Amino acid sequence: MEKDTSKSGEISLDLLEVPSECRCSRLRAGFLILVVSAVLLFYNMNIPKVSQVWSETVQKIYNSKYNTAGAASNVTTNTSAQQWTTMVSPSALPGEQCTTETSYHVAYPCKYHYILNESERCQNDKPFLVLMVPVAPNNRAARDAVRTTWGSEKMVMDKNVTLYFLLGQSGHEGREELQQKILQESEEHHDIIQSDFLDSYKNLTIKTMVLMEWLTAYCQNAAYAMKIDSDMFLNVNALMNMLLQAPRENYMTGLVARGAIVLRDPRSKWYLPKDAFPEDFYPPYALGLGYVFSLDLPNKLIEGSKHVKAVYIEDVYLGMCMRYVGIPYTIQADQSLFNVFPVPYNRCRYSKLIATTTHSLQDQVNAWKDLKRPEPPC
Repeated sequence: MEKDTSKSGEISLDLLEVPSECRCSRLRAGFLILVVSAVLLFYNMNIPKVSQVWSETVQKIYNSKYNTAGAASNVTTNTSAQQWTTMVSPSALPGEQCTTETSYHVAYPCKYHYILNESERCQNDKPFLVLMVPVAPNNRAARDAVRTTWGSEKMVMDKNVTLYFLLGQSGHEGREELQQKILQESEEHHDIIQSDFLDSYKNLTIKTMVLMEWLTAYCQNAAYAMKIDSDMFLNVNALMNMLLQAPRENYMTGLVARGAIVLRDPRSKWYLPKDAFPEDFYPPYALGLGYVFSLDLPNKLIEGSKHVKAVYIEDVYLGMCMRYVGIPYTIQADQSLFNVFPVPYNRCRYSKLIATTTHSLQDQVNAWKDLKRPEPPC
């Protein structure tokens, strides 16, 4: 039977006579497509965390800072979670002695002290924007990369910008020698804040809340602060342009995760058991790679933290505190401003985004130098 091609709107019956094995193959292919689509839809609900779990690229980015299998922050190498994690019973209050126990609750609120401080600098600088960079004590390379790139910008759109690095203490092995190097670095740059908690991945919540305490105590005259990881590219001009139009109170923004699923698999890096967090979904939270907030918030979050059991996932914990104090995150209409995956360098695109992860410190430096060329970026 020949195909009738005289009527383009009709389909010949020959085209519908498909061998049975082809039909089976197509059915299997269709089923596979449906399964893949369902999986993608499911994980899309939790894309910020899942993307970090699944993406080897992002893991390499985060791991490169501290030579460990950690996520985006300050991780100490070659130690067990129990050895390196300072824990506390949920009943501990500020000023009480922190005790050690095996748990997914971290030692906050608790009383921590400053080993190094710049107690008067923020008052003297009178900044509009404070950049707070948590970094491991031994990661001098990352601090220097920030100092020579976006951290070097002190005046942006006629507004003062100031930079600080927040460190904990290193492990006992080699601590004295490393501490001497940090003291020398502090005397040279006057941009290091160091507290006496143990600097480790499991103590990131402590690190974040110490950051909030420091801002409350020593930097109340600023309008905004940004907590940003040291491996990030930051476009301070784009950030300032956003802040000049932002609210001065109850403001926190970044890459906000909504409807993120609590991971119950003990093998997961972000595992939380039911006794640590009984809900199935996290409240909204801004990913810890970089978030911006008005300077009225640190004190409110500190007060809220006295009523919220602390967990070791620091950005989630801030989301829990934000929910407790009843302050919603500001969701950016332009979702390309903050990026968890490294954005391939393009001068025009980088001139518009605020922050992105990078593959290496050298990429971070190269992108910043190129963006600062006098020619128009687009």
